[in-house]
Amino acid sequence: MSTSAPSGEPRPIVISGPSGTGKSTLLKRLFAKHPDLFGFSVSHTTRKPRPGEEDGVHYHFITPEKFESMIADNAFEEHAKFGGNYYGSSKKAVQDVAEGKGKSIDGSTAPGKRICIFDIEMEGVKQLKKSKLNPRICFIQPPSIEVLEQRLRGRGDTTDDAIQKRLAQARHEIEYCKTEGKNDKVIINDDLDATFQELDEWVMKELGTEASG
Repeated sequence: MSTSAPSGEPRPIVISGPSGTGKSTLLKRLFAKHPDLFGFSVSHTTRKPRPGEEDGVHYHFITPEKFESMIADNAFEEHAKFGGNYYGSSKKAVQDVAEGKGKSIDGSTAPGKRICIFDIEMEGVKQLKKSKLNPRICFIQPPSIEVLEQRLRGRGDTTDDAIQKRLAQARHEIEYCKTEGKNDKVIINDDLDATFQELDEWVMKELGTEASG
C-alpha cells in the first residue's frame, strides 16, 4: 500500500463514477453502517438543486461568479466543469472533516476526527491524484451504457440533451478507468446489495491496511 497522507492524516476515500451509477445510495449505506467513521466532503456546484436536495447537505449551491472567485482564491482541492456546471471540493470541507467539524452524508454533524469521503467526477479524481491527500479511489461502473441511460431517464428531472451529454461523459470515464493504476478498485454495480458488500469489504480492508501499516 502506498504511504499515508502527510501529517498523519488518514487518507481520504474517493467514490467516483458516471452520474446514475448509484454512488449516492452506496454512500448512504456506508455511512449508515459506520456512523462514527466517515465525514463527507460536501461539494460546491453551480447547477440548480434537484427536487429534495438541500443546500449544505447534498451540495453547496452557489453562483458561477462565486465559484470562479473561489477558484481565483485557490479554495478548492479539485474542481471541474461538467455538463455546463462547475463542481468542486473545497479545502475547507476537507479540513473540517479532519478537525471534527465536518458533516455526515445526511447533513448531520460528524464530531471527532474522521476519514473524509469524496463523491466526485473523473476530472476531479485526476486532480486529487496529484494532490498531497493521496486518496484511495473506487470507481463505480454501470453494467452497460443502456442500463445507465434507463436509470438517468428514470429520474424524470433531466432533459434528453443533458442525458446524452452524461452518457457521452460516462463512456469517456469508463474508458479512462480501464487504464491500469487509475483506480484502486473498480466495481460494476449490477446488483446493489452485492455492490455494497464489495465496496464495504474493500473500504474496511483499506482502513485495516492503513491501521496496521
